[in-house]
Amino acid sequence: MKARIDAILTGLAVPLADTPHQSGIHKTPVTTPLWLSVEGLAGDEQADRRVHGGPEKAVHHYPREHYHHWREHLGALPLLAAPGAFGENLSTTGLTEEHVCVGDIFELGEAVVQVSQGRQPCWKLNARLGHKGAARLMQDMGRTGWYYRVLEPGFVTAGDALTLIDRPEPDWTLSRLLGLLFRRDPGLAAEWAAAAELAPLAESWKRTFRRRLDTGAVEDWSKRLEG
Repeated sequence: MKARIDAILTGLAVPLADTPHQSGIHKTPVTTPLWLSVEGLAGDEQADRRVHGGPEKAVHHYPREHYHHWREHLGALPLLAAPGAFGENLSTTGLTEEHVCVGDIFELGEAVVQVSQGRQPCWKLNARLGHKGAARLMQDMGRTGWYYRVLEPGFVTAGDALTLIDRPEPDWTLSRLLGLLFRRDPGLAAEWAAAAELAPLAESWKRTFRRRLDTGAVEDWSKRLEG
């Protein structure tokens, strides 16, 4: 499995439209080589490090083909004319949540990265797109993109190949995991238990599945999705 990086994007934390908050969701393409460390791309910022960034969310990848679905729902927004609308660091065509598994290891330019988790969209996406239901729509569609942890730092450049070199969990596509996370069905307890044991899955996701097993309930998403 191989894809070409159409765009690599970074951004600084700046005021978020029509809110009193700062956000790093505003990303723009960079054409020169960038150093990718375990903390992410050089020059990229996150405003709230409690929930964004860090080693388990070093790089966010969003498939370019999803933009077509967003235009169907939201119309021809100017933001949807080019990569970066969703705060992604990597844009490609040819890989989606249906093709990628948690734990997949890719060569990315000189670096090596591993898929750690999907994205749990938050209300800042609503402000970014000017649509109060955008975060919930992303969750309902399951078109969230995903995050990488960095196993080997190195320089990356737009146009580099993203090449799969190992797949330790071939049964656990991101679509399957997102379906488990975003469905309110206690009948999925056995699947929650299996997901909680996935070694490559980010610890925060494993804690969520374990908590559901302990409580028998799915957490409230309203604050994350609506602010």
